[in-house]
Amino acid sequence: MAKTVLLVEDDPFLIDIYTTKLKEANFLVEVAENGEIALKKIEEKIPDLLVLDIVLPHVDGWETLRKIKEDKKFKSLKVIILSNLGQRSEVEKGIGLGAKKYLIKAHFTPSQVVEEIKKILK
Repeated sequence: MAKTVLLVEDDPFLIDIYTTKLKEANFLVEVAENGEIALKKIEEKIPDLLVLDIVLPHVDGWETLRKIKEDKKFKSLKVIILSNLGQRSEVEKGIGLGAKKYLIKAHFTPSQVVEEIKKILK
């Protein structure tokens, strides 16, 4: 059965690229443009993996990740942070808050990101 990835990203160009790449890899893809929408979608149906940007309108990625990890229902939800924020302190914060991986957008092609997602969902 196909795994579901919820992509939390506000850049339409990146949404398009990642949605295409993930679908090519046989993932079902849901998109949320901000953390608020993401949290609503997760309440309705927990995806297999969340790909989370940090810089988002309304509710940012940090707040979203914190809310997910505080809720026992979502304990098993795997989160990959995909962000332009590349400071070591931010990477450590992301992992500290419970993200499985922290990928810096500039360092990974969309195909490489899909490979990382496959590894985590094995």
